[in-house]
Amino acid sequence: MKKTTISAVVVLLLSAQCAFSQGFGIPSKKGGIGFGNLPSFTGIRFNFKDSNLEKVNGINITAWAPKDDELHTGDVNGISVGIPMALGSENRSGISLGIFGVGARRNVSGINIAGIGVGAGNNLSGINIGGVGVGAGGDVTGFNLGLVGVGAGGDIKGINIGGVGMGTSGNAIGFNFGGIGVGAGESLKGINLALVGLGASENAIGLNVAGIGMGAGQKMTGINLAAVGIGAGESLTGINFAGIGMGSKKIRGINVALAIGGQQVSGITVAPIFLKVESGSDSSLNGISISAVNAVQGTQNGLSIGIINTTQRLRGMQIGIINIVKDNPKGLRVLPIINANFGGGKKDRIDQDQ
Repeated sequence: MKKTTISAVVVLLLSAQCAFSQGFGIPSKKGGIGFGNLPSFTGIRFNFKDSNLEKVNGINITAWAPKDDELHTGDVNGISVGIPMALGSENRSGISLGIFGVGARRNVSGINIAGIGVGAGNNLSGINIGGVGVGAGGDVTGFNLGLVGVGAGGDIKGINIGGVGMGTSGNAIGFNFGGIGVGAGESLKGINLALVGLGASENAIGLNVAGIGMGAGQKMTGINLAAVGIGAGESLTGINFAGIGMGSKKIRGINVALAIGGQQVSGITVAPIFLKVESGSDSSLNGISISAVNAVQGTQNGLSIGIINTTQRLRGMQIGIINIVKDNPKGLRVLPIINANFGGGKKDRIDQDQ
């Protein structure tokens, strides 16, 4: 019954298109019930294939998509139904339904649902659901669901779910989920979840969770959780947990991973296997660190607890089997159980303070 009805509609629209190349309307070509390629119409309009549109307000039902070389002009406002695709306009707003696809050359807004994909040359906004994907050359805003992917050439804002992945060349802001990965050419801001990996070329800010790993080219701030690894080019700040490793130039907050490396590490740090603070003019460990090996190639401010603790300068205390403070006086540089600052290397510390 369904097949028969759809076939009848297609035949009706095709016949109307052939018989009336310019279309006709009841009561007029401007409004009411229209058949054919009426460029400007208000009401219910049936057409085989849209081309050279000006403006259609109301309900627009088409049976075929225009060719690539046919003009995609004008606006469609209201309810658009495409069999198989709702295409052929410059801008589309309202409710758009396509068996295969929904799209416009420039902007699409409203409620847009398609069996395969929803797309816009510029911006896509509203509730957008594509059986395979949702995408736009510009911004994608609102609730966006692509069973395979969601993508944007600009920013993605809102609730964004890609069954396989979600990506943008700009910022991803809001709730962002990718079954495999989530990525942003600029920054991730909000709640960012990926079953495999998550990354941003600039910053990741908010709640960031990845099944395997995550990274940011500059800063990662907030609650950052990854089963394997976390890395940031400049700083990692907040509650940071990685199943295996974590690294950044600056690491601040509550930091937990089997191995942790950085140049400035601050807060409460737990690294059961190894903690390394790299050498540098501002190299430091600040706060409390618990690790089998605490290796600080700079200044330690606070408490380190481990099997082996080593630091260049100490302003605090080491507790462990072997404790090394390189600028302590001879005979006090390597001690068991506890080591502290015994007044060695004063000149170095004065130079560092200055």
